[in-house]
Amino acid sequence: MTDKQRAEFEHGPYRSEHDSIGERAVPRDVYYGVQSLRAVENFPITGLTMHREIINSIAEIKKASAITNYEIGLLDKKVADAIVRACEEIVEGSLHEEFIVDPIQGGAGTSLNMNANEVIANRAIELLGGEKGDYTLVNPNDHVNCGQSTNDVFPSAGKLAVLKLLVRAQIQLERLHTALLQKAEEFDDVIKMGRTQMQDAVPIRLGQEFRAYSEAIRRDIARFERAMDEMRCLNMGGTAIGTGLNADEQYLRRIVPNLSKVSGLRLVQAFNLIDATQNLDEFVAVSGAVKTCAVNLSKMSNDLRLMSSGPRCGFGEINLPPRQNGSSIMPGKVNPVIPEVVNQVAFNIMGNDLTITMAAEAGQLELNAFEPIIFWNLTHAVEFLTYAVSTLVDNCIQGITANRERCREMVENSVGIITAICPHVGYEAAAKVAKKAIQSGRSVRAITIEEGLLDEETLNRILDPYAMTEPGIPAKELLD
Repeated sequence: MTDKQRAEFEHGPYRSEHDSIGERAVPRDVYYGVQSLRAVENFPITGLTMHREIINSIAEIKKASAITNYEIGLLDKKVADAIVRACEEIVEGSLHEEFIVDPIQGGAGTSLNMNANEVIANRAIELLGGEKGDYTLVNPNDHVNCGQSTNDVFPSAGKLAVLKLLVRAQIQLERLHTALLQKAEEFDDVIKMGRTQMQDAVPIRLGQEFRAYSEAIRRDIARFERAMDEMRCLNMGGTAIGTGLNADEQYLRRIVPNLSKVSGLRLVQAFNLIDATQNLDEFVAVSGAVKTCAVNLSKMSNDLRLMSSGPRCGFGEINLPPRQNGSSIMPGKVNPVIPEVVNQVAFNIMGNDLTITMAAEAGQLELNAFEPIIFWNLTHAVEFLTYAVSTLVDNCIQGITANRERCREMVENSVGIITAICPHVGYEAAAKVAKKAIQSGRSVRAITIEEGLLDEETLNRILDPYAMTEPGIPAKELLD
């Protein structure tokens, strides 16, 4: 840089920074630096920014590292305190706009790590009374990144972020589980037609259906518990490839306990740091749990749409809360918009899972370079699921009502109840009654009495709603 150019920098809107590639003009007032700028130029992919929880998590890692490095004598107290304060401000919500790198980036997350190092360093410099870019006071690499590598910082930040998001998702799943159980109790006396392959089967209580949904969600909650355990195991201290090169032995022992204190999360250090650096199967396992939950939610949403179809020409067994007008041309139409949005979130999560699976498989030797796409898809999968479950509970499940009479009517008019009669008249006679009912459109009850197979009193005992929806043979005592 010429003397003239340098003078322009000193009095103009820019400051000069350099890296191993060369010198570069950086806007004077920003907290990011030259390496962040290069990343922005290299990766104009989504036009979006990194997930806030990844930003917060990387700040917590840098804070814990500064505390640890001070404890073991590798950082001056003033520098350490300034770094700690800068990290705290980020966690509190400040400076997020300074994290400018695209969430999908080459380099296994190095761009984000350097973006964080630069922002934290420049804010720390400011807190010490210096000017941004004066890295003699606080250096992004030597001070903020001391004892660390992108290859232990970035995956650990991803795990912390996902862990926090899983906790929030689980809260919503617990709410859904409770809401479904409440509906199971409310609808326990509602007899309706069960269906297999979309054909009439045998009766079931509406409450039993909702209890089944609650059981599926209970399993999802258990899977999320296991998923959170997968995210607690960190490779911090492993540095570049898990061997721990340039990480002080005391740092290695102290970093994860300090990070647990900083984050408020229960964390453990990986037993084998090399394995934990090169393999990302834990993220595949977590994505699998999220995908499984999405499958359950989507199936439940399909059922809700079917059972509420109509209102007059469909199943019409339940009513979903009307949330908005359903058509710009058909007056009075109300659509099942909440189950529909849950379906769409589920589809997106399933697609994300495939991307995560392929990215985890594509690692080579000591490192997987594709963590950015894994973290982008997994954080959003968990977050979108959380929002979807929340609206499902608040705007759908809690307001569902049952069309009790229509449900009973369909049972009475169905052919499916012939299954309960079968033990009393035999399969062949029952099949003849069923065939005649289908051909004539008359009820099984009426034809059974007409054919003299059973009297009305006996039929009433056999066709008791609860008897038909519990294990055993209805009116078994009549067979003796």
